[in-house]
Amino acid sequence: MSWAGGSFGERAECVLAPNANMMTLDGTNTWVLREPDARRSVVIDPGPSIMSHLDAIEAASGPVAAVLLTHHHHDHSEAAREFAERMGCGVRALDPAYQLGSEGLGDGDVVAVDGLEVHVVATPGHTADSLSFLVPAEGAVLTGDTVLGRGTTVVAHPDGQLGAYLDSLDRLHRLAAEHSITSIWPGHGPVIDDALAALDFYLAHRRERLAQVEAAVATLEARPQPEGVAADDVPRQVVEIVYADVDPVLWGAAELSVRAQLAYLAAT
Repeated sequence: MSWAGGSFGERAECVLAPNANMMTLDGTNTWVLREPDARRSVVIDPGPSIMSHLDAIEAASGPVAAVLLTHHHHDHSEAAREFAERMGCGVRALDPAYQLGSEGLGDGDVVAVDGLEVHVVATPGHTADSLSFLVPAEGAVLTGDTVLGRGTTVVAHPDGQLGAYLDSLDRLHRLAAEHSITSIWPGHGPVIDDALAALDFYLAHRRERLAQVEAAVATLEARPQPEGVAADDVPRQVVEIVYADVDPVLWGAAELSVRAQLAYLAAT
């Protein structure tokens, strides 16, 4: 399925960054939100510092009241300060290191601009500073890398924690079950029109992967290994079992998730 961004609902435009690769899928989705007929917009995740991309964001956004970040990863945050300085606004983020100006972001905050309301929902797990942004008027949630438009995400251990990630999925699932959100506008990949089904899948996938990791550890422990296995080698050996059908190019990212799963299992 190809994805090129575009307009969604009455308030959103997705400007797709030209940074496609194995991890970013088609590229980073930069979201421009504006109330109908309003002058100013809010820009979420300006993405990479590529001049053609920043020009495209400005063409879509017009005057910008604030830049918001879903999390600190480079493919989302690199151009945040540069773009905000260009547009004469601040950058709001959970991590103060990525802020520009005096205003941060936290769970329960409401960013209000010319009639537009964006509600901040803390969704740690992919990273410790991951946030999602609920747009009640659209029944949509912008999830950054917490939920992707295609495939599943990485729990970027040790900054990312599986327990926190599962709690965040549960929180989003409750919002979907209550019909507070019906669609997902992700940080990578296409828009998801059925939020509840996607979150059902994500939760089931995590449970399945956790069971697979447990089984892989049991398999490794049952193998005769006279010299033993160094603790630091276990995650990669688990990856080779659980992710045998995945392109080895992605094994490095998979190992981060496996480390998060092993830490979770050790703590529970």
